Amino acid sequence: MRALENVADIPALLLGHRLDLLATNRLACALYLDFDALPAGERNMARYIFLNDAARDLYVDWPGTAREIVGMLHLYASHHPHDPRLAQLVGDLSDSDPDFRRWWADHDVYQPRYGSKRYHHPLVGDLTLGFEAFMPMGDPDQTLGLYTAEPGSPSEKALRMLAGRTADNAHISAAGAAKHEQ
Repeated sequence: MRALENVADIPALLLGHRLDLLATNRLACALYLDFDALPAGERNMARYIFLNDAARDLYVDWPGTAREIVGMLHLYASHHPHDPRLAQLVGDLSDSDPDFRRWWADHDVYQPRYGSKRYHHPLVGDLTLGFEAFMPMGDPDQTLGLYTAEPGSPSEKALRMLAGRTADNAHISAAGAAKHEQ
């Protein structure tokens, strides 16, 4: 989605109803390290949270975030009760993670709107980012997430450092690609 690439100063991502990652900008890719390196079928926020050890280290309050993810899946399941791919995802996560299995049985529902998350990023350290979740017009099954830092805060500085690293890596990648084309 080109619109997300034009959002340069904050992480932005678009999730589908199974929490599949549909699109990100560069800064979101940098925040969620190596997410875009996953095979396309595994680019799912629930899989990332429960099956990737890096997510447990990234989120300061991993249990709270993980429970929210389970609540989001319950919300989507209520709108799509016969979705076989959603059933497969829930089955896979239930088989693989006892926390998911226990929290899924609670039947809690969560719809993100706004709030904040604390991260411990391996490259730039601690960040507290506010988030806002939007439903794009015409598709209530999608969620656009935007993450912001308080102006002048250490988190804003860390986010700028992360953006700088992302720009440097994009420049290096582009230079490397040009070298291979020669």
